[in-house]
Amino acid sequence: MRGLITRRGTMLGLTAAAICLGAELRAEAGRLVSLGGTATEIVYALGAGERLVARDSTSSFPPEAQSLPDVGYVRALSAEGVLSVGPDLILAEEGAGPPEVVALLKSADVEYVELPEGFDRVAIAKRIEIVGAALGRETEAEALTGEVLGALDAAAEAAAARAGERSKRVLFVLSAQGGRIMAGGEETAADAVISLAGGVNALSGVVGYKPLTDEAVSQAKPDVILMMDRGGDHDMAAEALLALPAFQPTPAAETGAVIRMDGLRLLGFGPRVGAAVTELSRALYGG
Repeated sequence: MRGLITRRGTMLGLTAAAICLGAELRAEAGRLVSLGGTATEIVYALGAGERLVARDSTSSFPPEAQSLPDVGYVRALSAEGVLSVGPDLILAEEGAGPPEVVALLKSADVEYVELPEGFDRVAIAKRIEIVGAALGRETEAEALTGEVLGALDAAAEAAAARAGERSKRVLFVLSAQGGRIMAGGEETAADAVISLAGGVNALSGVVGYKPLTDEAVSQAKPDVILMMDRGGDHDMAAEALLALPAFQPTPAAETGAVIRMDGLRLLGFGPRVGAAVTELSRALYGG
């Protein structure tokens, strides 16, 4: 029966038939592996963190998750690494990979539940619902959904009031490695959170995360540069970033406006989405 679920799992996770398996299946799924920071956050928010035996490297919150074994980056996994910890259940965000590894995991004798991507209320609620059903915590999931969506609505309303009639143009820079700008356009988590926080994505007419020419950055005329707060080769000091030729003609360079936020908090669209919207809104407009 578990093999049937593994092979017939859809992008929306558990089918109705799988959910109806009920207590027997849930009792088996005592050892969880979470692949994706948002999935991990939801598990902890539902009070099931003690069932996790491993997580991927993007699972940085809550802090106790970092004490678990790390099976690798969510988009560069190995089947051997994930299965080596002996999971009964794998919770994976859509986009986990590479595809051949995911295919192997789905064919293994382990339940594989996939959480759909999405950056709106429906997607947030669906992810919580799927995890709750997989863990047998439907009541807790319903309560969490109400709490998270209520906080998001309140944060978005307050953000709109702060922005008033002039929304700032915000350019999300995913990477500036080697002076080459990779930025977030439409249909991205960055685009969605900027809008919820009362801003306007400066990179209109571009879909996804794309490399930009210096001219394209200048023409975007961002008032603010938004980046993830992280170290390593992808990071760059604000002064060095704004000194790049691409940014020098922009309003952001004139005012030195660079905002950095924790990447999972900013882009995860999980239990902390309301707090992320509030933090970004206040960074943009004060208050």
